[in-house]
Amino acid sequence: MGERDGVDARADAAGRGRPALVIFDCDGVLVDSEPISLACLTAGLNRIGVPIDLETVRARFAGTSMVSIMEHIARDYRIDAPEGFVAEVKAETLRAFDAELRAMAGAAETIAALDLPICVASSSDPVRLRHSLGLTGLLPLFEGRVFSSVEVRRGKPFPDLFLHAAARMETAPDACLVVEDSVPGVTAARAAGMRVIGFTGGGHWGHDPAGADLSAAGAERVVSDYAALARLILAG
Repeated sequence: MGERDGVDARADAAGRGRPALVIFDCDGVLVDSEPISLACLTAGLNRIGVPIDLETVRARFAGTSMVSIMEHIARDYRIDAPEGFVAEVKAETLRAFDAELRAMAGAAETIAALDLPICVASSSDPVRLRHSLGLTGLLPLFEGRVFSSVEVRRGKPFPDLFLHAAARMETAPDACLVVEDSVPGVTAARAAGMRVIGFTGGGHWGHDPAGADLSAAGAERVVSDYAALARLILAG
């Protein structure tokens, strides 16, 4: 398919009401990583004296970059992490992924069957993204179309990452559909002028599978499995 054909296909998809581009978050959407990474982060923060529990970490930091998390800790808890802390937590998280990480049920099959352009836009750094997607067998579905918050000045909840992904994929923001599992992610997608579906299939959403927080943040629909997600994407 030539470049002109690709542009025509994207325009036609948008004209039918279907998205011209589907942007997937990674953690909590493609891979069930959040229970693992949030537990590692909580343990690390406790070690340096931050009085915070797992539920608070989930509520405040799911879907947020480590840069933003550490700024929050310094500001609200008056604790500066020691040198090497972030690298240590990241290494512990990757080791835990090696033992425990799984792709979301139905993700690979559903995504492989989509006849729409797709990409990933995640708060995770590129090393973690490649590790997670490679470990779960999802990387070939997105190779060359994986975008990290380190590529933009501001991470979620700001719109920068989604706008960057849309620009790289040569798609207008209002023709994009984002799949997100976190309030910062939904907020960022809406700020970018994109439609967004909330996803609560990850283990960290056991407290609220209906995703009331995601709906309140601006998700037009909330689903908890890939079969329902596929129906919404293809219905437009």
